[in-house]
Amino acid sequence: MKKILILAILFGAKVFAQGVIPVIDFNNFFLSFQDGFFRAVEVQPIQDFKAGDELIAYRDTRGNLRLYDGEKRSEITNLNVQYEVSDHLMGYMIGPTLNMWDRGKLSTLTFFAQDFSVKDSIIVFEDTRFNTINAYWKDSSYMLTTLMRDLEMPEAIGENIIVFRDNGNMYKTFWNGEIYEIDVWNNPQFVNFKVGTDIMCFNDPTTQTFVVFDKGIFYDIEQLPMAKYKAGRGFVVYEDNSGNLWYYKDGERFQLSNFGADFWDVKDDIVVWTESSYFFAYCEGEKTEIANFKPLDYQIKNNVLAYRNILGGVNAFVGGESYQLTNMSDSNYAIYGSRVLVSMFNNSYIVLENGVQYKN
Repeated sequence: MKKILILAILFGAKVFAQGVIPVIDFNNFFLSFQDGFFRAVEVQPIQDFKAGDELIAYRDTRGNLRLYDGEKRSEITNLNVQYEVSDHLMGYMIGPTLNMWDRGKLSTLTFFAQDFSVKDSIIVFEDTRFNTINAYWKDSSYMLTTLMRDLEMPEAIGENIIVFRDNGNMYKTFWNGEIYEIDVWNNPQFVNFKVGTDIMCFNDPTTQTFVVFDKGIFYDIEQLPMAKYKAGRGFVVYEDNSGNLWYYKDGERFQLSNFGADFWDVKDDIVVWTESSYFFAYCEGEKTEIANFKPLDYQIKNNVLAYRNILGGVNAFVGGESYQLTNMSDSNYAIYGSRVLVSMFNNSYIVLENGVQYKN
């Protein structure tokens, strides 16, 4: 890294919060890309880190848990800790005590935690004091159910939606601070819930219909069980028994592919699939041919698709535009917010942000 950039890292101007992109450079400095530069978070080696769109949690060289939110670094604890992060939240356990960080505020959820999961808008946890399953959402804690059997985490946890089962095998879903009853099934292995953001779907074993829970209402959108299905951010994609690929959102559905998709996937705002080795994406109402081959690997987050190109390098699809970032075959990549980070063998980096590629 050039000397002038190191100076900018160490003594740069005020940092404005715009999300984080964590990297470790050749000096073992722990950095975050912001305002066009990689800025220092730690200048001593760290033990590990976990990052979302808006925060980085990490253990420093002494094992202390710290958090960086793009503006400031916070000391969390110097005790042995288990921690998880999402794009907006952090949960961490010190022994059986479960604590959390939300928008700069630290608080304790329970002193009797057993297991927990952190998603974008919720933290789900088991409380052994009363044998309950609980959820934190929007500054409030909710008791979902008290179990007379051994504690177990919910059947499905999305970014802001949960499916769980009570003592009588009544399946319920938690969304927007409310609990909705689904049905009673004594053979839970036959029900497969797919959850996203504000939406979830499943094949109902009683009615033999394909059901979508969409913003508080259950809809039978197909009169037969579907072969495969997944939920994204406010939409559902499913494959019928003839191999056709369908897209459902806001009460309407249409066919994405009738050529028999060889493969398909859904996450956040994007659907990807292949037809006769052509790789397609559907995002924000537009279908785009991405490549004439199926990538060896890819990542989806928010409205961003990053994938391995035919030379083994990295390409990206953001906001309807395609970008070639590198053809170096040993490059790694990750997505933070709407930005793509590519790390190469010599500890050099490329960041794609707002259509501009930054390199160190």
